[in-house]
Amino acid sequence: MKKRNQYREIEDFLADESFRLWMKSKNDIAGWEEWTLEHPKRAKLVQEARLWLLAMKVPEDNLSQEQVDAALQNTWMKIEQKEQDRKMEQKIIQLWNATWFRKVAAILVFGLLSVYAYNNYFVDDKNSYYEQTVANTGEDGLLEQINNSNKPQIITLSDGSSVLLQPKSKLSYPKVFTGNERKVYLSGEAFFEISKNTEKPFFVHANEVVTKVVGTSFRIKAYADQSDVEVLVRTGKVKVNSEKLNSKSTQKEIVLLPNQALRFIRKNQTFNKITDITLDKSISSSVRSIEQLSFEFTDIPVSQIFKTIEQAYSVEIDFPKQELLKCHLTTSLNDQPLPEKLKIICKSIGNNSSYTMNGNQITILSKGCN
Repeated sequence: MKKRNQYREIEDFLADESFRLWMKSKNDIAGWEEWTLEHPKRAKLVQEARLWLLAMKVPEDNLSQEQVDAALQNTWMKIEQKEQDRKMEQKIIQLWNATWFRKVAAILVFGLLSVYAYNNYFVDDKNSYYEQTVANTGEDGLLEQINNSNKPQIITLSDGSSVLLQPKSKLSYPKVFTGNERKVYLSGEAFFEISKNTEKPFFVHANEVVTKVVGTSFRIKAYADQSDVEVLVRTGKVKVNSEKLNSKSTQKEIVLLPNQALRFIRKNQTFNKITDITLDKSISSSVRSIEQLSFEFTDIPVSQIFKTIEQAYSVEIDFPKQELLKCHLTTSLNDQPLPEKLKIICKSIGNNSSYTMNGNQITILSKGCN
């Protein structure tokens, strides 16, 4: 009895076998009830020790001091975790009651919902626009070129036109153009150099935009997951309109001249014509080599002309360097598709010079200059 008078901590009670027996079996052989009544100031400790004992779910077997300590530590960790959770809940409630926090939370929720709606209703629908357009053409035997590489790919069409297809882009086109029109379908980005044919205009369908040309060079950027479509003219003249507006609206075609561009906002079907591309940072920063390089050559070594073509079209040209070492040309290759450029060069070199193309690999066959 005197020993328990020295108890000052909960652990002291929990380590006492007679106290544990009293708590679990109500067998008060050691007179704990009487002692508690005689020491009311210790009653709170006794009650807390009882609660700890219940929380630990201590079995009836005798426990060593190490087992009691371990049980106390485990229970204490649980109580600490609950206390931390309680404090966190209080902080969240305090934050939520703050006006500024509710405003920030509302903005974040609205932003997340907007992104979700755009990705699931706008982008997904536009991802299938290319496929829907191609499927609705009614044309049989369309070829499809998909560029899954990290470099541009050159495509030569049946009319001699050339298309430089950028990575993550695809183009559908007929093996041979028939009828009074030439139509292709683009998803992504490509640079077009169209062979002139006034009797058979050339149409590029890219998302909701239709670009009409007779013979010119221009770039279209129309990725399925982007909200805008861009058309940039390098040479010649193009006419641009919307697929949807084309048949049921008084909206006139937008005419673009060299170094002019157009941005089509897909969401609200509006056009933004840019007459000076240098004033538009987005477009001017995206101009590629093929749109910047000059193809006007005056007494220039053939090897240098080939290097310019390699840089512009991301192709590799294999030619007889020794035979063409002293060959210089003066020629204009602007506004010409790549196959036509190569034909002009080979004709200028002479000596039955010719070329072959296999993808992005070009081989020049020649015995030297005239």
